[in-house]
Amino acid sequence: MDDHGGGELLLRSARVAGRIVDINIEAGVVTALGPELAASRGAEVLPLDGRSVLPGLWDNHVHFDQWTLARRRLDLGSARSAGEVVELVARRMRTDPPERDTALVGVGFRDALWPDAPHRALLDPVTGGTPVVLVSADLHCCWLNSAAARTYGWAAHPTGVLRETDWHPIMEDTRKVPAHLLDVWAREAAQEAAARGVVGIVDFEAPWQLDAWAGRVARGCTSLRVVSSVWPSHLDEAISRGLRTGDPIPGTAGLLTMGPLKVVSDGSLNTRTAYCQDPYPGLEGTAHPCGVLLVAPEDLVPLLRRATAAGIDVAVHAIGDRANTLALDAFAASGARGRIEHAQLLSEPDVARFAELGVVASVQPEHVVDDRDVADRYWKGRTDRAFPYRSLRDAGAGLVLGSDAPVAPLDPWVAIAAAVRRSADDRPSWHPEQEIPFDVALAASNGPDGPVGVGRRADLIVTEDGPAELDASALRTLPVVGTMVGGRWTHRVGLEPR
Repeated sequence: MDDHGGGELLLRSARVAGRIVDINIEAGVVTALGPELAASRGAEVLPLDGRSVLPGLWDNHVHFDQWTLARRRLDLGSARSAGEVVELVARRMRTDPPERDTALVGVGFRDALWPDAPHRALLDPVTGGTPVVLVSADLHCCWLNSAAARTYGWAAHPTGVLRETDWHPIMEDTRKVPAHLLDVWAREAAQEAAARGVVGIVDFEAPWQLDAWAGRVARGCTSLRVVSSVWPSHLDEAISRGLRTGDPIPGTAGLLTMGPLKVVSDGSLNTRTAYCQDPYPGLEGTAHPCGVLLVAPEDLVPLLRRATAAGIDVAVHAIGDRANTLALDAFAASGARGRIEHAQLLSEPDVARFAELGVVASVQPEHVVDDRDVADRYWKGRTDRAFPYRSLRDAGAGLVLGSDAPVAPLDPWVAIAAAVRRSADDRPSWHPEQEIPFDVALAASNGPDGPVGVGRRADLIVTEDGPAELDASALRTLPVVGTMVGGRWTHRVGLEPR
């Protein structure tokens, strides 16, 4: 298995950064770029007739197996109340019930603004003895019926709604499907990502999918480059194997590399568990009025030091402003390298600290679109520093974009569109002062190889339209007619040699 095409390829009359040029690709690398290049004997010549060629896109934050499974499960994203969820579950139970002794799993509910509250008593009349596990869109809680609550040892729970670490074992269980099926579905999901111009992902699936991905690549799942993160429970194993961030994994032809240590330090906005300086409205007097800190500083700093000493970068999930402060403090104390994932609410002094500490802000712009109304309610008076992408960029921080799929679609064009216009409907842009220019958003989605140029890996995409001229709405559905990884086509529609 090679990481490049079988021969030389000349892309004729491609539009690159506003110029019409030819691009020569050999052994998976761009070897020449300029007007009217001579074609070598035996090279395939592909006329592009002015179509745009851009760097291949990366999704820098994916939970790939959960994305793969979510595409096949009951979609609850349209529900605007607990009652509407019950209707969707009831319809599925009537028309396509799960097989005997298996659970019905639904995904994507967002209850932060519902007029009613999720409760197992609402599900029980329409589900009977069939276990039902409904997963929130943010992956930070689940809603069980009574049958599922008994199955998972929560029969005495008052509501059947489990949050954060209480629901993690259930999440792991719902991911258990036969490996051969998951491999087939993963290959299909990877091919669909390639059709949207994706050449690589950073996979944060827990606890460590490195060996699973190595097996998939060996069995022909070669549409994507994959950076595979490790979670704390498997850090010792990664260290004992001598793996460092960026190391290519033997036998995968450069498609799979070791990623960072992933640490989840707090919860999420929609579940009202993101760890904040100020209480959430309506949660005053509860056990966790400001959200939940999942990893205390006295544990986080040694963990980051251990990873850093072993050559492993870190990626710390931090959403609330207090969680982000503590995460940045941990980077400063440990000397760790890496990223903060999400960085959704920041105190003003912390914006500059990203650049000062060399910490990359790994952000998911579609969350702005999905969460604007939730933020207006639960972070009222603070939204001027929520999802502060322009502020981070102006302060000199590095930005990379992702989806957090399945929380948002695995489609970088959707993320780019949300970054350049913070609205996906007819409403005005939400805090337009935090929008970033298209070229900045594109660069933040380009992965490690930079602009199209000589010496670059031929991880490239071809589009009919020049995306820089399109509005945000058109960007979301921009047709991609070609995607290649290492000079090898992973997606190609309507591109034929003449």
